[in-house]
Amino acid sequence: MIFKVYYQESKTEVPVREKTKSLFIEAESVREVLSKIRGRGYNIEYVQEVKGAYLEYEKQNEDFKVLEI
Repeated sequence: MIFKVYYQESKTEVPVREKTKSLFIEAESVREVLSKIRGRGYNIEYVQEVKGAYLEYEKQNEDFKVLEI
């Protein structure tokens, strides 16, 4: 499964919507996603499974890249 992770780059800053970034990770569960990115210092806002038409839409974006961890 592919998951989209919405995050802030620093845990010490107040979350601001305009600074929210996202990345895609392949994993079996949300728990596995969180364990893969645990040591990066991100402030995780939301983890969402991406599938079907939504995944196809995201693949059309030139910035779409599944992070290999």
